This record gives sequence, C-alpha cells and structure tokens, in this order.
Amino acid sequence: MSYVTSVTADVSDTPNAHLSNRPLYAFLVQFPAVCFTGTLLSDLAYLKTTWFVWETFSIWLLAAGCILAGLAGIVGLVEFLRDRRVRTARMAWPHALVSLAAALLSVINAFIHSRDGYTAVVPEGLTLSAIVVVLMLVATVLGWNRPQARTEKIAAA
Repeated sequence: MSYVTSVTADVSDTPNAHLSNRPLYAFLVQFPAVCFTGTLLSDLAYLKTTWFVWETFSIWLLAAGCILAGLAGIVGLVEFLRDRRVRTARMAWPHALVSLAAALLSVINAFIHSRDGYTAVVPEGLTLSAIVVVLMLVATVLGWNRPQARTEKIAAA
C-alpha cells in the first residue's frame, strides 16, 4: 500500500465559491487593508514624534479606507447574495462578520481621530487602529480559499 496526498475541497468549495476568487471583490478589498494598515503606522509615528502631520495622515487614510471598505462591502454583499455557493462556503459568514466588525470599528475610529490634538490618536485611536488591523488579518485568513489536504490509500498495482 502506498499513500498519496491529494488536495480536495468540500462540496461548497467549488471553483469561484469564495469571495477571494471574485476578481472585483478581491481587487477592491485590498485598498481598505492598505489604508487601515497605513493608519496604524501613522498613529505609531504620531505616538513617537507628536508631529501633527501624522495625525492628518491618519484621518485621511481612515476616511479613504472607510469609503473603499464600503465599496468593497457592497460588491461583496452583492456576490454573497447572488451566488449560493459563496453563502454556503464554510467560512463565508465568519469572514463577512469579521469584515463588517473591522469596517464599523474603522468608522468609529474616524470619529475619534477627528478630535483635536493628542487625544485624537492616543490611546483610543491607536488601540482601535491596531484592533482593526488584527481583524483584517483574521478576515483574510477566513476568506482565503484553502483546499484541505487529505491522505488516501491507493492500492499498489
């Protein structure tokens, strides 16, 4: 007997069943991720230097990220509602809920960053920026199309 490892997917993991395989969604979702990561980095720079320009960068990155997250969310929702295979994918609901939580926390973070002075970033803004980046990483792992490896016994001929 020999063992062969094959890559298989469950029934709902057919080609294009995940949002990550949808070209428009996969394209759009990258922009808020970059903006929110940039927000965290500019918040950290503001914490170290207290130069007001970093606070300005943060709010602009947050505003752009929120707008682009809304656009990606609309495209993702349309794909989610339109294709049953996307809805029945194993990690579709957790991915959608974590992505929604990240977007909502980013909107709250934008309001916090709109305050004046040091308290616009430290500590609440910086904390929310870090939480959003972690949530985005979790959403990426949940939404990533990963086939599962399975080992099968093959009779030696």
